[in-house]
Amino acid sequence: MPPARSAPAPGRPRLVPEPTQLQSLPGRFTFDATTALKVSPGAEGAAALLRTLLGPATGLPLPARADGSVVLALDRALGGLGEEGYGLTIGTEGVLLRAARPRGLLAGVQTLRQLLPVEALRAEPVPGVAWSVPCAQITDIPRFPWRGSMLDVARRFRPVSYLRRYVDLLALHKLNVLHLHLTDDQGWRMPVPALPRLTEVGGLPHGGAYTRAELGGLVAYAAERGVTVVPEIEMPGHVRAALAAYPELGNHPGRTYEVWDRWGVCDTILGVHDQALDFCRTVLDEVMDVFPSPYVHVGGEECPTDEWHVSPAARRRAAEEGLPGPAALHGWFMERIGEHLLAAGRHPLSWTEDGADLPPYFTVMPWRDAEHGRTAVRRGHRVIMAPHRTTYLDYPQSAGPEEPPGQAGEVVDLRTVHGNDPAPAHWSPEEAGRVLGSQVQLWTEYVPTPAHAEYLTFPRLCALAEVVWTGRHDWPGFQERLRHHRTRLDALGVPRRPDAAPASAPVPAPAP
Repeated sequence: MPPARSAPAPGRPRLVPEPTQLQSLPGRFTFDATTALKVSPGAEGAAALLRTLLGPATGLPLPARADGSVVLALDRALGGLGEEGYGLTIGTEGVLLRAARPRGLLAGVQTLRQLLPVEALRAEPVPGVAWSVPCAQITDIPRFPWRGSMLDVARRFRPVSYLRRYVDLLALHKLNVLHLHLTDDQGWRMPVPALPRLTEVGGLPHGGAYTRAELGGLVAYAAERGVTVVPEIEMPGHVRAALAAYPELGNHPGRTYEVWDRWGVCDTILGVHDQALDFCRTVLDEVMDVFPSPYVHVGGEECPTDEWHVSPAARRRAAEEGLPGPAALHGWFMERIGEHLLAAGRHPLSWTEDGADLPPYFTVMPWRDAEHGRTAVRRGHRVIMAPHRTTYLDYPQSAGPEEPPGQAGEVVDLRTVHGNDPAPAHWSPEEAGRVLGSQVQLWTEYVPTPAHAEYLTFPRLCALAEVVWTGRHDWPGFQERLRHHRTRLDALGVPRRPDAAPASAPVPAPAP
């Protein structure tokens, strides 16, 4: 049976996220075996990405030639487009993609990819398709510089091959941050040569651990697509896996621990003695060597201080530092870690419980309540909004009986994510100016398989992409564009929600 053909979409192109400015023009441009690329200095990465993305389905070689009809141009004079903005002009005789910076060209490549027939996203050859795009004039600049997704690989290990697929899905939607939650009570996935038991012991449950080469390869793969991998190492709480490997880092000399086999928040935390602080610095030095990200996430949240209250060493440390009591050791600990990252030229990043619990030079992620973000910006923090009621994808998408089990307490549906505003209109311009952006979070206690991860991620990630790129809240328009965009996700093999499946080919919910 011949493959299905996609008819050219009538009217305005249906893109997700919607471009800042788009003007449809008459006609179409067709890519064929003779189409060549004219690549300016600095645009080589975008040209390579275009070939990589289109090659499997189209088979088009897209060679570089001085008279190429598809022009990829890096022009530093286009500074008004910023770091990731681009201009795309498509005429019947050629295509011109311009940007001031390489990341802008990479974003434009993703737009060009969405303008092609959906079969262009397939991983295998699709013969007989006319690879044409509608003529248009697009100027596109993101609203926020931080547009991300957090993936918890500590509780459920995912192989690096899947992380690369996840990066591809982020890049398609012009998201530029993969926040990797690498350690927790239930697992330690980051190798540290000086501390081999971290992965030998802490990496055993729920899957395994990465090698340094795998993580370095992931960083390079993501960078080629305009995505930065931001590592997270939890401290001083959520460290049961580390204590199972090195119990002397805790608050009870002589005690042994197992990697936690339950979900929730474990009450065992790091000690505040010099050995524990040296451990953290050693780990972070290795993290910074593997991940060039300007930001390093150090957890910081959900840290019960009961052990410090009963530990003679912790009480003595609090007294020596002139603190009012053991509870204040949390801020003291984070200050020590933050100073270490600053000295290395990195920005410390942390969850915040209330917007007022960290040194002002930390970049913070408010997760309990959106108003904590306003508290944080008023204290001088740079903020990445992550409130659980609008960005946590481990919550069910609906209350329907077909929905697989998820985190209890909330339903975060598509419209809720789409209605999220990282910098609400009632904030002052100064407050809004300290908001870097937003991201969704996928904690994986209830996410046993990669298919389930994608089921929970989509289409809600599409809504987040719209919020942080364009910033418009046109719900009817988004729904209309999403209906076509869903066919792109089908071509990529992303599972549908049961109520979104075509009647002729129902797709069941992932197994819980």
